[in-house]
Amino acid sequence: MRKLPPDFNSRLKTMVAGTPDASLVFLANFEVEEEWGRGEQRLPRFTADSGAALVTAMDEFAVLLAGPDDHVVLKGAPDGDYLGYLRDLGIALPALHPAAPYRRTATVTEAVLADPALLGRLADLGRAGCRLAPHGVSASEERLSERTGLPLVAPPAAVCRAVNSKIYSRRLADEAGIRQPRGWGCGTVTERGRVGPEAGGGVAGGARVRTQEAFGVSGKGLAVLDSRQRLDRLHRMIAQRARRADDERIAFVLERWVDKRADLNYQCTVGVDGAVHFDFVKRALTEKGVHKGHRMPADLSAAQHAALISAADAIGKRLAADGYFGVVGVDALVEPDGEIYPLIEINARNNMSTYQVRLQERFVGPGRWAMARHYPLRLDRPVGFAAVANAAGDRLLRHPGGAGLLVNNFATVNAGAGGDGPFDGRLYALVVADSVEELDDIDATIEARLAGLKGDRS
Repeated sequence: MRKLPPDFNSRLKTMVAGTPDASLVFLANFEVEEEWGRGEQRLPRFTADSGAALVTAMDEFAVLLAGPDDHVVLKGAPDGDYLGYLRDLGIALPALHPAAPYRRTATVTEAVLADPALLGRLADLGRAGCRLAPHGVSASEERLSERTGLPLVAPPAAVCRAVNSKIYSRRLADEAGIRQPRGWGCGTVTERGRVGPEAGGGVAGGARVRTQEAFGVSGKGLAVLDSRQRLDRLHRMIAQRARRADDERIAFVLERWVDKRADLNYQCTVGVDGAVHFDFVKRALTEKGVHKGHRMPADLSAAQHAALISAADAIGKRLAADGYFGVVGVDALVEPDGEIYPLIEINARNNMSTYQVRLQERFVGPGRWAMARHYPLRLDRPVGFAAVANAAGDRLLRHPGGAGLLVNNFATVNAGAGGDGPFDGRLYALVVADSVEELDDIDATIEARLAGLKGDRS
């Protein structure tokens, strides 16, 4: 295997573009899974999903994934004080290309496609040899590539969608002999009906069964069932919808619920040549199935770590055989007795943790602890980065080797603004410390200080 650069940005370029000197145009289209799931039957939603503007504002994460020779396209220009804060930390930033103002809930790809001037500038970058590196690839990103002449350093959308399905994950684990919870992938109503008695028998015996859309993300399209009645009722609803659509195809997985000590997220990168590199593992922070952040290091035994590396190698080789290359995120879990389920699902795209790697390399390092999380905010009106920095005070990280709050996305703070009333925002950050105790103390202090932030225009 060829020698790879030690830093993630150069290693990623080597694996997906063939050279560490490639100049990439990063596009953090976090909403790509919504595109992949379009047209599929979905489970009932009992709460309104009002976070579209916030999700699309997550495109600012790409600023800290790209290197100084790269480019990032964004829905809007970042806060100037925030960029100044990053520069003061010694971070060399990429060239930024914000789109003209567009619909607040539009995706970053839609905003770029609607901006003729930006498309022209991107076409110039394409002629200069730059390549397009999206968070994930759907038909929209393929269209952007065609419009600008920027070649994609990623597989076609059809491949990305296929391997991101939770049905694919289950079948890969079965074929590769990777340990996973008892479950079933259902691509048709008939398949789901066939596995119903076995799944129902488990529920009758006291187990719970998780039903999830094959393209569900962050707790969406997920139901945990604890009775045979509820399981049968859900199957009848899915079958009735399929009959009305005159289409038996569905995309769901059913899995026996398993107790766990911890959720894990690990990442590998699959090269265009089929080589697989294990990047990292982190302990995931979740709440009711929704991703809340990561803690690092993951604090695993050597045997647990080895199990993940072995699974990553098998997963990466299978993905390469099926035409996929690029970043792969895998969810896993640790049982109460310490045993590992190395594969719960595969995410054939960048992950939240992908955007933290360059900051880890510079600000965390061996022997230190970090937590990546978001802080919910309830604001009366938009707030500038200067006000957030003032609220954080002496707990804001100011230099490498220091401890404190390191903001890695500010755009999401004001993404919910748009009406006259209060709105919800999020501040994404890494908390860096020299011990777990210091980490938790900084986290609690920041949470308390930000709770008093109501919003202003400073």
